[in-house]
Amino acid sequence: MSSIPETSTEPPKLSDAFRSHPFHLRHEYPDLTSLRELPDSYDWTDQHYVVSATNGDSAVYEPVPVIDLEDPNAQELIGRACKTWGAFQVINHGIPTSLLDHAECITRDLFSLPVEQKLKASRSPDAFTGYGLARSNSFFSKIMWSEVFTINGSPLDHFRQLWSQDYTERSDVMEEYEEEMKKLAAKLMWLMLASLNITKEDIEWADRKAEIPDRSAVLQLNYYPACPDPDRAMGMAAHTDSTILTIIYQSNTSGLQVLNEGTSWVTVPAIPGGLVVNVGDLLHILSNGYYISALHRALVNRDKARFSIPYFYGPPPEAQVSPLPKLVSPKDPPRYRAVNWTEFLGIKAKHFNNGLSSIRICTSQTDLVAANGDDSNAEVA
Repeated sequence: MSSIPETSTEPPKLSDAFRSHPFHLRHEYPDLTSLRELPDSYDWTDQHYVVSATNGDSAVYEPVPVIDLEDPNAQELIGRACKTWGAFQVINHGIPTSLLDHAECITRDLFSLPVEQKLKASRSPDAFTGYGLARSNSFFSKIMWSEVFTINGSPLDHFRQLWSQDYTERSDVMEEYEEEMKKLAAKLMWLMLASLNITKEDIEWADRKAEIPDRSAVLQLNYYPACPDPDRAMGMAAHTDSTILTIIYQSNTSGLQVLNEGTSWVTVPAIPGGLVVNVGDLLHILSNGYYISALHRALVNRDKARFSIPYFYGPPPEAQVSPLPKLVSPKDPPRYRAVNWTEFLGIKAKHFNNGLSSIRICTSQTDLVAANGDDSNAEVA
């Protein structure tokens, strides 16, 4: 039960949503790097929601778009990528390569700690910050071949539990990284919306500077150790993000895949200095289904460990998100009911990849959306 009095006007936090929906905490935390054979609990071979661990003929499929943010046509290119892929990569984004490298170095150091040391910063079932497994593990009978460390706000307290020295410097780097990601996420969001002729005046919950409050973001460090049998394992199961958008920095080992047109998994190559951008569920709702919430997953590698750092960007937790009026008409009515991020996180905690389907407004027009990819991906996961 919340300690905040009923008369308090303090706005809700993302942590409140996670506290309201605790997940089943697995007590298995083996040292994955020491395993020479894949345990049965990590074998996804017979799981019906795994389509294929291969790309098929890579020459057949167009690659995920790479967009130069200094290109005069960047806005148009972003809009096209959001409608056709729900994902793209950006270069010349303004975040120093040195900061990306430093954040990756800290991520590598963190996950290289002994298991018993990492568990000192483990999270409880009703929390979402600290060390552990991906929360989505609770939806599956098998365990994903990965570890995660989630940050909301300053990681200083957790880092103090992990390192006896230099934890302040490490915390400062991750806070700087999050601040830079916040600026880039805001820039990308307005480019995405501008491609739909949406202006800053159309978003009621943005402040006077058209920015989103700091409490509306989560940073996550992901670790995918080298796997003795990668074709039978899954690093991160197919899912969409419960965000407006997600920015992902991935190390130089590929593994991220995006589902293209509901049929083909396409690998997103790791471009030096590049960042992957995924459309999230809330932007899918805001765009009235014109932008695709990207279904994506992570595979693992036999010889190399892989690291990624996704930055999840959303609206204020209490802000109502619904199809924007400019994108609604008598011929194209709202396809989704209004929902705030806190509520939608609860919906996703219950329905996982069917979260959008559960809030869809069923009319004859909106039934046509499925043919264009809306929620059709959910059947895969």
